[in-house]
Amino acid sequence: MPAFQDSRARYLYEAVTCGSVRHAAEKLGIVPSAVSRQISLLEEELSLILLERHRSGVVPTQAGQLILDYYRQHIAHQHDMLAKVDALRGLHSGTVSVVSGEGFAQELIEGPIRAFRAQYPAVSIALEIYGTNEIMRRVREDDAEIGLVYYAPADSHITARSTVRQPMHAIVATNHPLGSATSTTLQALTGWPIALLQGVYGIRQLVEYAEQTEKIRLSPALTSNLISVLLRFITSSQGVTLLPQCAVTTELAQGVVRAIPVHNPAFTHAEMQLITRTGRQLSPAANRFLEFCLQGMQAFREAK
Repeated sequence: MPAFQDSRARYLYEAVTCGSVRHAAEKLGIVPSAVSRQISLLEEELSLILLERHRSGVVPTQAGQLILDYYRQHIAHQHDMLAKVDALRGLHSGTVSVVSGEGFAQELIEGPIRAFRAQYPAVSIALEIYGTNEIMRRVREDDAEIGLVYYAPADSHITARSTVRQPMHAIVATNHPLGSATSTTLQALTGWPIALLQGVYGIRQLVEYAEQTEKIRLSPALTSNLISVLLRFITSSQGVTLLPQCAVTTELAQGVVRAIPVHNPAFTHAEMQLITRTGRQLSPAANRFLEFCLQGMQAFREAK
Protein backbone atom coordinates (compact mmCIF):
# COMPACT_ATOMS: atom_id res chain seq x y z
CA MET A 1 0.00 0.00 0.00
CA PRO A 2 1.58 3.34 -1.03
CA ALA A 3 2.28 5.91 1.69
CA PHE A 4 1.94 9.64 1.24
CA GLN A 5 2.54 12.82 3.19
CA ASP A 6 -0.68 14.20 4.68
CA SER A 7 0.60 17.75 4.43
CA ARG A 8 0.57 17.57 0.62
CA ALA A 9 -3.16 16.86 0.57
CA ARG A 10 -3.74 20.45 1.67
CA TYR A 11 -2.32 21.80 -1.61
CA LEU A 12 -4.71 19.60 -3.58
CA TYR A 13 -7.59 20.74 -1.36
CA GLU A 14 -6.80 24.43 -1.78
CA ALA A 15 -6.38 24.11 -5.55
CA VAL A 16 -9.80 22.47 -5.89
CA THR A 17 -11.67 24.74 -3.46
CA CYS A 18 -10.06 27.89 -4.91
CA GLY A 19 -10.70 26.71 -8.47
CA SER A 20 -7.12 26.98 -9.72
CA VAL A 21 -3.50 26.50 -8.72
CA ARG A 22 -2.87 30.24 -9.07
CA HIS A 23 -5.69 31.19 -6.70
CA ALA A 24 -4.58 28.52 -4.22
CA ALA A 25 -1.05 29.95 -4.30
CA GLU A 26 -2.38 33.46 -3.64
CA LYS A 27 -4.34 32.19 -0.64
CA LEU A 28 -1.34 30.28 0.74
CA GLY A 29 1.09 33.13 0.04
CA ILE A 30 3.44 31.08 -2.14
CA VAL A 31 4.26 30.84 -5.84
CA PRO A 32 2.02 28.68 -8.09
CA SER A 33 4.93 26.40 -9.00
CA ALA A 34 5.25 25.38 -5.33
CA VAL A 35 1.58 24.32 -5.23
CA SER A 36 1.95 22.38 -8.50
CA ARG A 37 5.12 20.71 -7.20
CA GLN A 38 3.44 19.46 -4.01
CA ILE A 39 0.48 18.08 -5.98
CA SER A 40 2.87 16.38 -8.43
CA LEU A 41 4.79 14.80 -5.55
CA LEU A 42 1.52 13.53 -4.08
CA GLU A 43 0.60 12.02 -7.45
CA GLU A 44 4.02 10.36 -7.64
CA GLU A 45 3.64 8.90 -4.15
CA LEU A 46 0.25 7.41 -5.02
CA SER A 47 1.02 6.62 -8.69
CA LEU A 48 -2.29 8.23 -9.62
CA ILE A 49 -3.49 11.36 -11.38
CA LEU A 50 -5.35 13.48 -8.83
CA LEU A 51 -6.11 16.66 -10.72
CA GLU A 52 -7.39 17.50 -14.18
CA ARG A 53 -6.60 20.94 -15.57
CA HIS A 54 -9.13 22.68 -17.80
CA ARG A 55 -9.31 26.16 -19.26
CA SER A 56 -11.89 27.07 -16.63
CA GLY A 57 -9.81 25.72 -13.71
CA VAL A 58 -9.00 22.42 -12.03
CA VAL A 59 -11.22 19.51 -11.01
CA PRO A 60 -10.31 16.38 -9.00
CA THR A 61 -10.21 12.95 -10.58
CA GLN A 62 -11.99 10.07 -8.83
CA ALA A 63 -8.76 9.36 -6.95
CA GLY A 64 -8.35 13.05 -6.17
CA GLN A 65 -11.84 13.16 -4.68
CA LEU A 66 -10.90 10.31 -2.33
CA ILE A 67 -7.91 12.31 -1.11
CA LEU A 68 -10.12 15.39 -0.65
CA ASP A 69 -12.65 13.37 1.38
CA TYR A 70 -9.81 11.99 3.49
CA TYR A 71 -8.36 15.46 4.06
CA ARG A 72 -11.73 16.92 5.08
CA GLN A 73 -12.26 14.08 7.57
CA HIS A 74 -8.73 14.63 8.90
CA ILE A 75 -9.44 18.33 9.43
CA ALA A 76 -12.80 17.54 11.06
CA HIS A 77 -11.10 15.17 13.53
CA GLN A 78 -8.49 17.82 14.22
CA HIS A 79 -11.21 20.38 14.98
CA ASP A 80 -12.90 17.93 17.35
CA MET A 81 -9.62 17.27 19.15
CA LEU A 82 -8.93 21.00 19.51
CA ALA A 83 -12.44 21.50 20.86
CA LYS A 84 -11.69 18.97 23.59
CA VAL A 85 -8.41 20.73 24.36
CA ASP A 86 -10.30 24.03 24.59
CA ALA A 87 -12.71 22.40 27.03
CA LEU A 88 -9.77 21.62 29.31
CA ARG A 89 -8.36 25.14 28.95
CA GLY A 90 -11.65 26.98 29.43
CA LEU A 91 -12.79 30.20 27.77
CA HIS A 92 -9.50 32.03 28.23
CA SER A 93 -8.35 32.12 24.59
CA GLY A 94 -9.25 31.04 21.08
CA THR A 95 -11.40 32.17 18.17
CA VAL A 96 -14.99 31.49 17.20
CA SER A 97 -15.48 31.37 13.42
CA VAL A 98 -18.86 32.61 12.18
CA VAL A 99 -20.23 33.04 8.65
CA SER A 100 -23.42 34.89 7.83
CA GLY A 101 -25.24 36.93 5.27
CA GLU A 102 -24.81 40.71 5.32
CA GLY A 103 -28.32 41.15 6.67
CA PHE A 104 -27.35 39.53 9.98
CA ALA A 105 -24.03 41.33 10.48
CA GLN A 106 -25.23 44.54 12.14
CA GLU A 107 -27.43 42.77 14.70
CA LEU A 108 -24.67 40.22 15.40
CA ILE A 109 -22.18 42.99 16.14
CA GLU A 110 -24.53 45.11 18.24
CA GLY A 111 -26.04 42.15 20.10
CA PRO A 112 -24.36 38.75 20.58
CA ILE A 113 -20.81 39.83 19.72
CA ARG A 114 -20.90 42.86 22.02
CA ALA A 115 -22.32 40.81 24.92
CA PHE A 116 -19.97 37.85 24.35
CA ARG A 117 -16.87 40.05 24.15
CA ALA A 118 -17.86 41.81 27.37
CA GLN A 119 -17.94 38.48 29.21
CA TYR A 120 -15.11 36.69 27.38
CA PRO A 121 -12.66 39.39 26.20
CA ALA A 122 -9.83 36.90 25.56
CA VAL A 123 -11.86 35.05 22.89
CA SER A 124 -12.01 36.67 19.46
CA ILE A 125 -14.80 36.40 16.88
CA ALA A 126 -13.99 35.87 13.19
CA LEU A 127 -17.09 37.01 11.25
CA GLU A 128 -17.10 36.61 7.46
CA ILE A 129 -19.91 37.62 5.11
CA TYR A 130 -20.99 35.42 2.20
CA GLY A 131 -23.98 34.34 0.16
CA THR A 132 -26.14 31.40 1.25
CA ASN A 133 -24.42 28.66 -0.77
CA GLU A 134 -20.96 29.69 0.41
CA ILE A 135 -22.11 29.85 4.04
CA MET A 136 -23.45 26.30 3.74
CA ARG A 137 -20.21 25.09 2.13
CA ARG A 138 -17.98 26.66 4.75
CA VAL A 139 -19.96 25.16 7.62
CA ARG A 140 -20.22 21.78 5.87
CA GLU A 141 -16.45 21.65 5.24
CA ASP A 142 -15.49 22.94 8.72
CA ASP A 143 -14.13 26.27 7.49
CA ALA A 144 -16.53 27.86 10.00
CA GLU A 145 -18.14 26.63 13.21
CA ILE A 146 -21.40 28.55 13.11
CA GLY A 147 -23.49 29.93 10.26
CA LEU A 148 -26.53 32.20 9.97
CA VAL A 149 -28.53 31.70 6.78
CA TYR A 150 -31.81 32.78 5.25
CA TYR A 151 -33.95 30.54 3.01
CA ALA A 152 -31.31 27.78 3.02
CA PRO A 153 -31.58 24.57 0.96
CA ALA A 154 -31.85 21.23 2.78
CA ASP A 155 -28.50 19.56 3.46
CA SER A 156 -28.02 16.30 5.40
CA HIS A 157 -24.57 17.48 6.52
CA ILE A 158 -26.01 20.60 8.18
CA THR A 159 -27.87 20.77 11.51
CA ALA A 160 -30.15 23.70 12.27
CA ARG A 161 -29.63 24.60 15.94
CA SER A 162 -32.60 26.94 15.71
CA THR A 163 -35.08 27.79 12.96
CA VAL A 164 -37.47 30.72 13.06
CA ARG A 165 -39.94 32.06 10.55
CA GLN A 166 -38.77 35.35 9.06
CA PRO A 167 -41.16 36.48 6.30
CA MET A 168 -40.00 38.66 3.43
CA HIS A 169 -41.35 42.22 3.52
CA ALA A 170 -41.51 45.21 1.25
CA ILE A 171 -39.17 47.75 2.86
CA VAL A 172 -39.97 51.41 2.24
CA ALA A 173 -39.03 54.81 3.63
CA THR A 174 -41.45 56.09 6.27
CA ASN A 175 -42.65 58.84 3.93
CA HIS A 176 -43.30 56.47 1.01
CA PRO A 177 -46.96 56.10 -0.09
CA LEU A 178 -46.78 52.41 0.88
CA GLY A 179 -45.53 53.33 4.36
CA SER A 180 -49.06 53.42 5.80
CA ALA A 181 -50.22 50.21 4.09
CA THR A 182 -51.04 47.15 6.21
CA SER A 183 -49.97 44.78 3.41
CA THR A 184 -49.18 44.64 -0.29
CA THR A 185 -48.70 42.17 -3.17
CA LEU A 186 -45.99 41.42 -5.71
CA GLN A 187 -48.34 42.70 -8.42
CA ALA A 188 -48.68 46.02 -6.60
CA LEU A 189 -44.91 46.29 -6.21
CA THR A 190 -44.45 46.19 -9.99
CA GLY A 191 -45.82 49.74 -9.98
CA TRP A 192 -42.88 51.10 -7.98
CA PRO A 193 -39.14 51.38 -8.75
CA ILE A 194 -37.61 48.43 -6.92
CA ALA A 195 -34.08 47.56 -5.81
CA LEU A 196 -33.17 43.86 -5.51
CA LEU A 197 -30.27 41.90 -4.09
CA GLN A 198 -28.21 40.09 -6.73
CA GLY A 199 -25.91 37.09 -6.43
CA VAL A 200 -26.16 33.70 -4.69
CA TYR A 201 -28.22 34.84 -1.72
CA GLY A 202 -31.23 33.17 -0.14
CA ILE A 203 -33.09 36.48 -0.35
CA ARG A 204 -32.72 36.68 -4.13
CA GLN A 205 -33.51 32.98 -4.59
CA LEU A 206 -36.71 33.45 -2.59
CA VAL A 207 -37.74 36.47 -4.65
CA GLU A 208 -37.17 34.51 -7.88
CA TYR A 209 -39.25 31.60 -6.55
CA ALA A 210 -42.08 33.95 -5.60
CA GLU A 211 -41.95 35.51 -9.08
CA GLN A 212 -42.27 32.04 -10.65
CA THR A 213 -45.20 30.98 -8.49
CA GLU A 214 -47.14 34.15 -9.26
CA LYS A 215 -45.93 34.39 -12.85
CA ILE A 216 -44.79 37.96 -12.20
CA ARG A 217 -41.52 39.48 -13.33
CA LEU A 218 -40.08 42.30 -11.25
CA SER A 219 -37.96 44.73 -13.26
CA PRO A 220 -35.44 46.21 -10.82
CA ALA A 221 -34.37 49.80 -11.16
CA LEU A 222 -31.26 48.85 -9.18
CA THR A 223 -29.49 45.61 -8.30
CA SER A 224 -26.63 45.26 -5.83
CA ASN A 225 -24.83 42.59 -3.85
CA LEU A 226 -24.96 44.82 -0.75
CA ILE A 227 -28.01 45.28 1.44
CA SER A 228 -26.62 48.64 2.56
CA VAL A 229 -26.93 49.88 -1.03
CA LEU A 230 -30.57 48.75 -1.23
CA LEU A 231 -31.32 50.57 2.01
CA ARG A 232 -29.71 53.74 0.73
CA PHE A 233 -31.92 53.47 -2.36
CA ILE A 234 -35.11 53.44 -0.31
CA THR A 235 -34.08 55.95 2.38
CA SER A 236 -33.29 58.43 -0.40
CA SER A 237 -36.95 58.02 -1.48
CA GLN A 238 -36.17 56.33 -4.79
CA GLY A 239 -38.39 53.26 -4.38
CA VAL A 240 -38.86 49.98 -2.51
CA THR A 241 -36.90 46.81 -1.82
CA LEU A 242 -37.60 43.28 -0.56
CA LEU A 243 -35.90 42.08 2.62
CA PRO A 244 -36.72 40.17 5.81
CA GLN A 245 -37.12 42.29 8.94
CA CYS A 246 -33.99 40.70 10.47
CA ALA A 247 -31.94 42.59 7.84
CA VAL A 248 -33.28 46.00 8.92
CA THR A 249 -33.74 45.71 12.71
CA THR A 250 -31.75 48.88 13.42
CA GLU A 251 -33.51 50.95 10.75
CA LEU A 252 -36.92 49.74 11.97
CA ALA A 253 -36.05 50.62 15.57
CA GLN A 254 -34.91 54.08 14.47
CA GLY A 255 -38.13 54.63 12.52
CA VAL A 256 -36.21 55.19 9.28
CA VAL A 257 -38.07 52.49 7.33
CA ARG A 258 -41.31 50.52 7.41
CA ALA A 259 -41.72 46.79 6.75
CA ILE A 260 -44.90 45.96 4.83
CA PRO A 261 -46.08 42.29 4.69
CA VAL A 262 -46.36 40.87 1.15
CA HIS A 263 -49.14 38.41 0.38
CA ASN A 264 -47.21 35.41 -0.95
CA PRO A 265 -46.99 31.92 0.64
CA ALA A 266 -43.26 31.58 -0.10
CA PHE A 267 -42.54 34.94 1.52
CA THR A 268 -44.72 34.16 4.56
CA HIS A 269 -43.05 30.83 5.35
CA ALA A 270 -39.41 31.82 4.75
CA GLU A 271 -37.03 30.98 7.60
CA MET A 272 -33.69 31.96 9.07
CA GLN A 273 -31.46 29.31 10.62
CA LEU A 274 -28.55 29.09 13.03
CA ILE A 275 -26.50 26.18 11.68
CA THR A 276 -23.52 23.93 12.45
CA ARG A 277 -22.09 20.86 10.72
CA THR A 278 -23.88 17.65 11.64
CA GLY A 279 -21.78 15.69 14.13
CA ARG A 280 -19.25 18.42 14.77
CA GLN A 281 -18.20 18.99 18.36
CA LEU A 282 -18.07 22.73 18.80
CA SER A 283 -15.44 24.34 20.98
CA PRO A 284 -16.71 25.59 24.36
CA ALA A 285 -16.35 29.16 23.08
CA ALA A 286 -18.44 28.40 19.98
CA ASN A 287 -21.08 26.66 22.05
CA ARG A 288 -21.28 29.65 24.36
CA PHE A 289 -21.43 32.12 21.47
CA LEU A 290 -24.24 30.07 19.93
CA GLU A 291 -26.19 30.58 23.17
CA PHE A 292 -25.53 34.33 22.97
CA CYS A 293 -26.97 34.34 19.43
CA LEU A 294 -30.14 32.57 20.58
CA GLN A 295 -30.54 34.98 23.49
CA GLY A 296 -29.36 38.17 21.82
CA MET A 297 -30.94 38.15 18.35
CA GLN A 298 -34.47 39.49 18.20
CA ALA A 299 -35.93 36.81 15.92
CA PHE A 300 -34.71 33.92 18.09
CA ARG A 301 -35.85 35.65 21.30
CA GLU A 302 -39.34 36.23 19.92
CA ALA A 303 -39.62 32.58 18.82
CA LYS A 304 -39.24 31.30 22.41
